[in-house]
Amino acid sequence: MTWNTLTEQVAALWASRLWMLLAAVWVVMWLGMKKAKKREAWYQRMEHGLLVIAGFYLLSAQGPDWSWLNERVLPGVPAVWLTGLAVTALGVAVAIWARLSLGSNWSGTVTLKANHELVRTGLYRWIRHPIYTGILVGMIGTAMIRGYLRGWIGIGFVLLAFYLKARREESFLREEFGAGFDEHAKHTGMFLPKLT
Repeated sequence: MTWNTLTEQVAALWASRLWMLLAAVWVVMWLGMKKAKKREAWYQRMEHGLLVIAGFYLLSAQGPDWSWLNERVLPGVPAVWLTGLAVTALGVAVAIWARLSLGSNWSGTVTLKANHELVRTGLYRWIRHPIYTGILVGMIGTAMIRGYLRGWIGIGFVLLAFYLKARREESFLREEFGAGFDEHAKHTGMFLPKLT
């Protein structure tokens, strides 16, 4: 086994473990959620879920014949893999920090909770949907490790899913908090901090 092969395998292994850590945090924190008073429709959950599943499948699957989707778009060298691992770790850390900031207001679906709060602490001071930001950053890092075009296309699927879901969430929040949410939105970006 060459140094390059070992480096790629170690980076891919640790990236997988980071995603498992994120999933474990989600499961544990799911237990303390507030009760929902309003939810998105089932077909909206399906829309989001299918896009995310397709995106992560493209990012991580080892398909038999992906033809042009298996084109390498980044050089297969240790510097790229290790940078990708650092970017994955950063994305997972951002997603966990944002999830911890939301506390019991979080939900996997677009939901208004009983006694819902408009969280404006932690990363929510600058970004309205930092969990999505963290997951997308983590996906970019993993796509760097894998190196194939299909991973970058998968990120596009997940970005679309998060954009659609974020718009629904903002509609719910605007309905619940009115001018308070509009003021928050004026000073924050959807997935990245506002520059002005």
